[in-house]
Amino acid sequence: MDQVLNAVMDLVVPPASMVMLAFAWPTLSFLRGVEWVLKTLTKEDMLGKVVVITGASSAIGEQIAYEYARRNANLVLVARREHRLFGIRDNARLLGAGQVLVIAADVVKEDDCRRLVSDTVSYFGQLNHLVNTVSLGHDFSFEEAGDTTAFPHLMDINFWGNVYPTYAALPYLRRSHGRVVVNASVESWLPMPRMSLYSAAKAAVVDFYETLRYEVKDEVGVTVATHGWVGGDAGGGKFTLEEGAAEMQWKEEREATLLGGHVEAYARALVAGACRGDAYVKRPSWYDVFLVFRVFAPDVLAWTFRLLLSTAGPSTAATTTAARRPPPAALPAPPVRPLLEYPAAARRPAAQLQKLE
Repeated sequence: MDQVLNAVMDLVVPPASMVMLAFAWPTLSFLRGVEWVLKTLTKEDMLGKVVVITGASSAIGEQIAYEYARRNANLVLVARREHRLFGIRDNARLLGAGQVLVIAADVVKEDDCRRLVSDTVSYFGQLNHLVNTVSLGHDFSFEEAGDTTAFPHLMDINFWGNVYPTYAALPYLRRSHGRVVVNASVESWLPMPRMSLYSAAKAAVVDFYETLRYEVKDEVGVTVATHGWVGGDAGGGKFTLEEGAAEMQWKEEREATLLGGHVEAYARALVAGACRGDAYVKRPSWYDVFLVFRVFAPDVLAWTFRLLLSTAGPSTAATTTAARRPPPAALPAPPVRPLLEYPAAARRPAAQLQKLE
């Protein structure tokens, strides 16, 4: 009976939902517009508020700091190398920021996160916004990585680099009814080729904050910001163990400064949405169309990507990587002995195995 019911629901629910959404779309758009106007009129005044920005030395983090500075907030700029933050601090002060602290910390280390939050609260007495902008992309196929030892660095930066600061700051954000702002990406639900590990980490980040949103309820706001492709070279080459996470992050930050107006517009939309109390900030928003196709017609989306990738031709980075890729090595020989040894008593007789089959 359950199988028949599920089969009927599979046939009825998707088209019925699309029809209902089509009829309800004008009303929903009107209500969203009214909500946007009300939130804009009652947006949060950041004068004197305290904002912690992790990854503040990156292009996105820097522009977010400037947007909060224009709203006269007190800033805490966090990055691994504090000497890169001094110029950003001076620019933020010129734009109208109150007090600006510079803290050197590695957000993939829990002790550093506890220290930076403790220093912030000790100095200002409060914490209102935590903005996690730490991110590390790459531009290589999964099989081109060369060394799996480097994989945890991508997960550490893109996932734990968001979780640890949030965990340390959450008690103080509850006290001030503050907000966590997350720099995510459409790759979390729209996976792109040559970004497998980055997409997986971003998907984990989004799912984590979606769950956290329901746990903290209305005591702490959560704004998930997603951006599309903003141009530039995301990775600067293969990610290898010798380069390490820090070196690759430096390359990404250095090249991202060339992106110009796209990053500024994204930072402006992110901060404005956070001050309005928006749950989501999307720049650009038309990427949502692909989400509908992924849910209701995933094959169409897959065919479209294959067509685009086949007609676009190989990228320069891909061609260069393929040219220097060594010939594939022979597959490792199977082990002489099984990897797992079971005691003789635990082995089933052949008759029992036949019965199980």
